[in-house]
Amino acid sequence: MTDSELSSIPIPLDGGATEPVFAEPWHTQVFAITVKLSEAGHFTWPEWTERFGEYLKRASDDGAPKDGSAYYDTWLAALESLLIERKIASETQLRELKSAWTEAYLDTPHGQPVKLNA
Repeated sequence: MTDSELSSIPIPLDGGATEPVFAEPWHTQVFAITVKLSEAGHFTWPEWTERFGEYLKRASDDGAPKDGSAYYDTWLAALESLLIERKIASETQLRELKSAWTEAYLDTPHGQPVKLNA
């Protein structure tokens, strides 16, 4: 995917903001996790942007909404693929972690922070 193609994919913004915003707490978290994994040397930022670009293109080709609402879902899918490829996590581990978070979310009273049990 070329830089011009990437720049045509909307990054979620809030009103007149010029910087991306995070509509959900998990958006902030997946962004921070990606940055920290790159800083720790698990992959370079150029490797990340290439992978994310591939996933954005695939999502667009598959009919993802053009309003940017699937941006962080796509981000997460790209990150998970790198985690599996680099053997940082397995598909099973990721599936179990998602299940645990879903359960914790469903068991958390409205307005309370979701906490994952150790």
